[in-house]
Amino acid sequence: MAMDLLQGTLDVLILKTLSWEPMHGYAISRWIRQRTDAVLSVEDAALYQALHRLERKGLIESEWGLSENNRRAKYYQLTQAGRTQLRAETSEWRQYAEAVFKVLETA
Repeated sequence: MAMDLLQGTLDVLILKTLSWEPMHGYAISRWIRQRTDAVLSVEDAALYQALHRLERKGLIESEWGLSENNRRAKYYQLTQAGRTQLRAETSEWRQYAEAVFKVLETA
């Protein structure tokens, strides 16, 4: 069962995905789907809106290259500002998740 992403979640997932290596859009979407055992699925429109938003903020940058099947694709990678943002957001998400679980696990 695929779940809709909470607003603001997609940006941090993209930043984390790109922390491993530069990727094109389809590879980012596939990595998130595989990593979450298909629980999270990213729609193309939402993915590219988020990529453009992150690029405008200077958190990622892009350049054209060839994909694994020899097609032209735009590859995205983290900037130093993106790495800093990822660390901050990861900390915030951990605190948020811990707080939610404290409520959910209450007997």
